[in-house]
Amino acid sequence: MNNRLLRSDEINRRQFVARTASTLLGVGLLPEVFTPSQAHAAFEGSSKLKQVATAKNVIYLYMSGGQSHLDTWDPKEGVETAGPTKPIKTSADGVRISEYLPLTAQQMHHAAVLNSITSTQGAHEQGNYFMHTSYTLRGTIRHPGMGAWLNVFQGGGNSTLPNYVYVGNDSRHPGAGFFPAGNNPLFVGNPEAGLKNVKIQRNLTEERFASRMSLADDLDKEFRSTFPHRNVKAYSDMYDNAISMMKSEDLKAFDLTEEPEDLRKAYGTEAFGQGCLLARRLVERGVRFVEVSLGGWDTHTANFVRVPELCETLDKGLSSLLADLNARGLLKETLVVLMSEFGRTPTINQNVGRDHYPKVFSGIMAGGGIQGGMTYGKSDAEGREVAENKIEIPDINATIGYALGLPLDQVIYSPSKRPFTVADKGQPLTGIFG
Repeated sequence: MNNRLLRSDEINRRQFVARTASTLLGVGLLPEVFTPSQAHAAFEGSSKLKQVATAKNVIYLYMSGGQSHLDTWDPKEGVETAGPTKPIKTSADGVRISEYLPLTAQQMHHAAVLNSITSTQGAHEQGNYFMHTSYTLRGTIRHPGMGAWLNVFQGGGNSTLPNYVYVGNDSRHPGAGFFPAGNNPLFVGNPEAGLKNVKIQRNLTEERFASRMSLADDLDKEFRSTFPHRNVKAYSDMYDNAISMMKSEDLKAFDLTEEPEDLRKAYGTEAFGQGCLLARRLVERGVRFVEVSLGGWDTHTANFVRVPELCETLDKGLSSLLADLNARGLLKETLVVLMSEFGRTPTINQNVGRDHYPKVFSGIMAGGGIQGGMTYGKSDAEGREVAENKIEIPDINATIGYALGLPLDQVIYSPSKRPFTVADKGQPLTGIFG
């Protein structure tokens, strides 16, 4: 066989690597995402309401596992479904919450309780995803979380710290979704451990470190010019952002030992409470969206043992966060949101537990322009059905977007050319704003 012909049919090593990289990155398969300024300004069904932002930052507290509404924010009396849980009075006239949250009860004049949330998703992963994104989980696309939407629409914040931070352990978090990877949150597993590997190694001088980074940049130049795509740029930007953060004076925000010991104890010694304290320190320094998770709410068994234990942790963290933000003048500009993927059944099962129940459940919002000391929506006497002012999941995210002044009807196209808005067709709960 003619060797020249054989060589012309083969791909060389450089071509093989280039094509493989293109496939792995998806840069040769999908068109570029449109920027917000290029996206269409109308999307049928999405809210056209917009206001001057009442919130600059968001602290999102996620109760992973399905929090029992009947044993936290919507306790009942005189019915079998109530179980042993009793309601108590709060600092807000007419607002009653569970006896398991006595410290938070003293802060309810800052909060609105939402007692008529309903979801179509009754499984953990699907419900979690729906709550975070306003879209149902699909195998063909990953939708962005609210922190990523905020970053894309507004950016801002601290130039040397990420605008989006997640405190906890949840590999299912949607993160940046179809947005460039630079919009992913910084994941912090242990709030007391600070950030790892953010200092130059002891045996490495600044000069040698800069030289190594310059060499890496030179080696990558040809690849970047061959594939001028967003995922390649995001990978390069990741290094630039990491170096910028390494040199930031604001890295001390992650050092909780700077806080007085009595305040740290007030938040609670558990990871959730310390995560709430970290969240306050971060928004204080310009980080715009911080999520803190508290798992363990999947109480199919021993609900009335586990819920009081979980509430003790939640109570210290949440009450201290609201009081601390308020004392520092930060609550007016910080929207605090507490949500879960669904509630628990009013019927108590044979294991003295409550099962998954997306039909009606509760959450709260505080600060950031929210009118405190109120309830919005209502469940029926047994906590089985929405009785008044139904709130769908996209409405929750539309309300967050509305507080932040995001354009709820502005269309963004995914790389597959499908249109999306920040909260699908959700409508903001304008009645809870002061």
